[in-house]
Amino acid sequence: MKPAPREIINPRPKMSLTIPKGMAPVEFFNSPANLKNLAEENGLFRTPENLLMYRKLIGHSVEFDASIILDTSKRILDPLGRPVRRDQVSRTQKKVWNQMTRILFEYMLEHYPDPAEHLLLCGEASLDATWPLNKPGVPSIRMIHNHFMVFPMQNLASAKHANPNDKNLTDSGHHSLFLRHLSSIYHEFLEVLDLQILSPIVTTESAIKLTGYPQGLPCWEVKGGGKMLKNQYFWYEYEQVLLGFLDFYRTFFSLVATGDPQVPKQANFHQQISDVLLDSGKFQRVARDLREKVIQDPLFANEIRWRPAYKQLLYRDDAGRLIVTISQNSVGNAITELLGIVVKREEDEAAYAAAEPGLVGRLLEARERLIEANIGEVIAAPSWPKGEFVPRSA
Repeated sequence: MKPAPREIINPRPKMSLTIPKGMAPVEFFNSPANLKNLAEENGLFRTPENLLMYRKLIGHSVEFDASIILDTSKRILDPLGRPVRRDQVSRTQKKVWNQMTRILFEYMLEHYPDPAEHLLLCGEASLDATWPLNKPGVPSIRMIHNHFMVFPMQNLASAKHANPNDKNLTDSGHHSLFLRHLSSIYHEFLEVLDLQILSPIVTTESAIKLTGYPQGLPCWEVKGGGKMLKNQYFWYEYEQVLLGFLDFYRTFFSLVATGDPQVPKQANFHQQISDVLLDSGKFQRVARDLREKVIQDPLFANEIRWRPAYKQLLYRDDAGRLIVTISQNSVGNAITELLGIVVKREEDEAAYAAAEPGLVGRLLEARERLIEANIGEVIAAPSWPKGEFVPRSA
């Protein structure tokens, strides 16, 4: 079977929220009102550090679909002042964040042990630090989040092929910068990272055979597999990957913005920026061409995210290896699309109701691991008031 991106249909329930008149949906769903609903209607677990685990009601999968968000909305009222990346959170928050991520991913590995049967992924991203400020619906949530998903491989195999030119798969035209024009420089730049647990692996080996994704991105195999998630040095290396990405992103878009090649003030790898990026005629030429396009095309310019926005994935490949990869996060590009999966949500009350007991049951089962770790408190939502699923019609 020839690899191809897939488009899957995910049933969703009817929206229980009322959008105020005069407010666009994108504005409402990025508002504090929606965040309040996440906790009260779909919240599962909260820690003293305000790390909130919740069920993704309008999600990507009815097999397993949950998120952790750093909910600082009541403590930090200025949306632009909230942490949106792991390098911006406190040491304690980061430690608990890593612990929760490990616990949930370990649950998925144990519950879904066969890579031929299920695709597992954990996607960390800024939500949404860098939405263009002149676009409608500038997010007021603006917090780091992690998304945990499981897809039955049979569902992916039977799904129709997605349009390879879908704006999500192509990152609204921005992903091509890294993939087609800067891929070799991007890979060379990240070679500076001194990694012991994460070992570089080419995407032709680590790509999901069904979809052929990820494409052209730097990937690293987690040597030692799932047990290494208990190793604190793994999380140090995981962050080093992000720091390298941030240097690349800042250097490139600073060059686009000003036309002046310089090392960003907050750089982590100064020498590598000078030697690999700013010394590259191709790197400067691509930035110059993009700069000209921004000047000439107001529609394109409106899509640019000038501040670093990222998606960092931990997923299991066909061989059962754990793989880390990272990409920029541009308009319309979701976590799943890095692996060639485009999700369409369709309102289907009956289909969702049939899947909901199993989905919630697995989320509650995974939550038990967090309870055992004694790192926070459970949240009793209407659908699971006492830790057991209750249909909304009951």
